[in-house]
Amino acid sequence: MKQTAFQTGDRVVLPPYGVGRIRGTCQRSVAGETHAYYQVEFPATTSLAYVPVAAPQTTGIRTALAAADMPVLLHALQTGQLNLPHQWSARHRYVSDLMSSGNAHDLAILIGELHARNQRRALPDLDRQAFRRSIRLLQQELEGLNGGEVTQVTDWLTAAAAEHAVS
Repeated sequence: MKQTAFQTGDRVVLPPYGVGRIRGTCQRSVAGETHAYYQVEFPATTSLAYVPVAAPQTTGIRTALAAADMPVLLHALQTGQLNLPHQWSARHRYVSDLMSSGNAHDLAILIGELHARNQRRALPDLDRQAFRRSIRLLQQELEGLNGGEVTQVTDWLTAAAAEHAVS
């Protein structure tokens, strides 16, 4: 796996905490050894997360979505299909793992699948909660992005959430 070097000010996603910004790096002593860490700050909180510079992939951190990612994201929302387990406990575990991974493309596919299922038949409570949470996670990542395709994705998510709220 390719290691990504983050810069101060980069927008990142740190599952399961959400979207943050690289504040800088620092040195911290852990078990008697000093290591370099990225400091990740989250909006509207005083929380900081520390991600090892030497192995950021171990935390699941990734660069946040950019406007250029929107065509693929919109396609996943509109056509997303998953082979979700029929048994609710297995489905819930699968959906929870998918949501906690923080992969925006996978979230978009999940949202698309749950939206399509809701069109056919009202979602059970756990699926409805996952649908709403997934939309919130993706909307949070889109905040601050501009462009026509960003607006299309945001509008699609808003419409799906509104439609789901009345069904």
